[in-house]
Amino acid sequence: MSSHEVIPAVQLYSAPSPAKTRSKVEAAELTNSSVSDTELSKPVKTRLNKLQKRLRRDVGRAIEDFSMIEAGDKVMVCLSGGKDSYAMLDILLNLQKSAPITFELVAVNLDQKQPGFPEHVLPEYLRANGVPFHIIERDTYSVVKEVIPEGKTTCGLCSRMRRGTLYRFAQEHGFTKIALGHHRDDILETFFLNMFYGGKLKTMPPKLRSDDGKNIVIRPMAYCREQDLIAYADLREFPIIPCNLCGSQENLQRQALKEMLQSWDKQFPGRIEVMFSSLRNVVPSHLVDTQLFDFQQFQVNAGVAAEMTEPLDILAL
Repeated sequence: MSSHEVIPAVQLYSAPSPAKTRSKVEAAELTNSSVSDTELSKPVKTRLNKLQKRLRRDVGRAIEDFSMIEAGDKVMVCLSGGKDSYAMLDILLNLQKSAPITFELVAVNLDQKQPGFPEHVLPEYLRANGVPFHIIERDTYSVVKEVIPEGKTTCGLCSRMRRGTLYRFAQEHGFTKIALGHHRDDILETFFLNMFYGGKLKTMPPKLRSDDGKNIVIRPMAYCREQDLIAYADLREFPIIPCNLCGSQENLQRQALKEMLQSWDKQFPGRIEVMFSSLRNVVPSHLVDTQLFDFQQFQVNAGVAAEMTEPLDILAL
């Protein structure tokens, strides 16, 4: 296979997993394959349709709220082989059919040459479902192993090299947007990671211009819940590629925060939604960053000051 293979796009369906042995009807229930609707289990079909509609709504709303995709865009959909990127590709292709504008979607995978990486899985899946794609082959694994001492986490350097490779590829091939599969939970976890360990109020924005100004990164699943993506990937039977092939230890800080958020969600239903809503309702003047708000030029408005001297009606607050 050429490293820059592209094939025409058609409707995307999930490929059946060879590791599982389901009957033809059972597999069809989970993958929307060619078995007629009358043969599908109604509960499975209902659950899948409900999940797909919810994810379509969440992704569509994010795209509209942040002007992620515009007419004529050529979107590079970064496909890692994990549940999130599969779901992102699936939902974007689904939305593409009914969108009022025309845009192009191309799946791109970076094969970093980790030992044991099943390099046949993604090309077979994408060919079988008629999805246009590129496979980039870069041996970043060897470079990272040479630079990072044994026992230290390789995730930081690995992600920077991966990002640099994808950014260059996007520029060279005329992509106008780079779509990443981060979801709502990722955004919240990153917010708390930066606050607890970095001393910054910062997270993954749904739309971002790269530091060099040459690429626009979008996160169409910014409103999607991880639990919905887990269920959707299971129902669709995406051929998941594990993310631990390089042998790196799990990011313990992120995992601890994930467990914290999950605990809060169970104990206080709705808290996750409220916290995420707060990221969309920022009041710089009520923080303490002098770079965001000009406290030096702060002046009292006499009219407002006079009003504030009146007795407050507590019930009206």
